[in-house]
Amino acid sequence: MGKIQISPYVNFQGRAREAMAFYHAVLGGNLDLHAIDEQGKAKPAGGGDRVALARLETDGALILGGDGHPAYPPTVGDNLAIALTGIDKDRLTAAFNGLAEGGVVKMPPTRQPWGAEVGWMTDKFGINWTIAVEEE
Repeated sequence: MGKIQISPYVNFQGRAREAMAFYHAVLGGNLDLHAIDEQGKAKPAGGGDRVALARLETDGALILGGDGHPAYPPTVGDNLAIALTGIDKDRLTAAFNGLAEGGVVKMPPTRQPWGAEVGWMTDKFGINWTIAVEEE
């Protein structure tokens, strides 16, 4: 059974680059910013690109974020999710299905251009979750 990591995922509503650069300057670590090209493939985010996935790893901590999806603009308090990530597909799929019971699935687990399979939902208590099965 693989290890699962829990971390915050923040929808920065178009300010992911600015926010994550700030956190990187304060916390240090390794910052990766990814965008999606016209063919739907992941690429390093350039200066004018919408950030699809921002990932800051520092001293065992992980902060995830992005510019958000235009079809799902968040309201205050709805821009933060709990992210579960790991490589154990069976365990994370079971977690996704269990957390989704009585809630609202916003995106079923779907293969992403950077290789992970990601799904997100709001559970029956109104808490947002992002579940990501990463490649080994």
